[in-house]
Amino acid sequence: MKKIVIKLLALFSRRIIKKYQPKVIGISGSIGKTGVKEYIEFILKNKFRVRASIKNYNNEFGLPLSIIGIISPGKNIWGWFKVFGQALKLLIIKDKNYPEVLVLEMGIDRIGDMDYLLSIIKPDIGILTNISHSHIEYFGTLEQIKKEKYKLLKNLNKNGIAILNSDNFYLKELTSELKNITFSYGLNEGADFRAKDISFVLPEDLLRADFYGINFKLEHEGSVVPINLPRAVSYSSIYSALASLAVGFYLGLNIIEMAEYLNNIVPIIGRMNILPGIKNSIIIDDTYNASPESTLNALKTMEVIPKTMGRKIVILGDMLELGDYSDEGHSVVGKKIAEIKIDALFLIGSLAEKIGQIAIKFGFDRNNVFNFSKTEDAVEFIKNGILSNDLIMVKASQGMRLEKIVKTIMLEPKKADKLLVRQGVEWQN
Repeated sequence: MKKIVIKLLALFSRRIIKKYQPKVIGISGSIGKTGVKEYIEFILKNKFRVRASIKNYNNEFGLPLSIIGIISPGKNIWGWFKVFGQALKLLIIKDKNYPEVLVLEMGIDRIGDMDYLLSIIKPDIGILTNISHSHIEYFGTLEQIKKEKYKLLKNLNKNGIAILNSDNFYLKELTSELKNITFSYGLNEGADFRAKDISFVLPEDLLRADFYGINFKLEHEGSVVPINLPRAVSYSSIYSALASLAVGFYLGLNIIEMAEYLNNIVPIIGRMNILPGIKNSIIIDDTYNASPESTLNALKTMEVIPKTMGRKIVILGDMLELGDYSDEGHSVVGKKIAEIKIDALFLIGSLAEKIGQIAIKFGFDRNNVFNFSKTEDAVEFIKNGILSNDLIMVKASQGMRLEKIVKTIMLEPKKADKLLVRQGVEWQN
């Protein structure tokens, strides 16, 4: 039954794409896909009818459902009849409101996944955000991950463009191999869309400040344009903005106008999102997922926030699906913890223990490391230990469900369904 559903989804999706001929933007990468997707949608919706991947729909089920424009019915058989009914309707009756642009995440977990997704869509714009250790358990080596993700940029439409993060070592070397026009983005010199003079505006009282976020200067083709990202507190937001500006530029949008659009960008839940916590604390909620690279990026934010408020507390859980790199990946994070001088470290899961061991080895006070085997074991201890004005960052792989901790320590838990990840019925069950 599952195979039949997958084949029908692919069949209908190909025909819908052929009929409506939308511009297709495909986004892949080990980290950063969703941020880039959200920023692109936010900018392009000012000029086009745009649909971005629904939720985290980015696999053999999710990508077609996003093309059709309908939520997954899960195990509801009658719900699948509704899905295919919607697909047939799109093919039989011309929908004048069908998107002009589709912004689709393309997630891959195993060798061959990209080939399948490319059998459904042939992107006009292909974006690679990063090559790193996410899902390496199923690929074996970084080289295999790189090879699989490269397929996106090597299989674009003839007149399509490739957009890649030139700060990533594994992507920088790809430029010379591509036949399509290529735009690069990053923080280093040489990027076509470069962020420089980056400034984190992080006042002592983030939640009551008139403005907090990131300012930088966009350098492109000899011009410099100031960019403001309100309520953004991570380097990943800068990369997402740069990628979206590259896409918008290719599609004919004015950079000055796009800069104005970004003044109103809305934070993405579960991804370095600032929330008020109990006892006048501040939470940086980054519980959507985690890898060593994304965790290091999150810790950079903790490093740049001035130590003018309360304590700096980091809550981390296991980083999963790292295979043979697990030990080293957790160790790298532990070393960074020792460097940034936080006040307390809470670790959840057997793998995360390695973070504490390495942090202590490099000088972190062992009396400020607290280990828990399960998320449920840590909730009350953490809640009771929070002091006034603490700054608390929470991050782990989604399997650790650390959003449960955020819900417990946030000021308004009744708003969890709007502010936190994984609050739907399927997750609650």
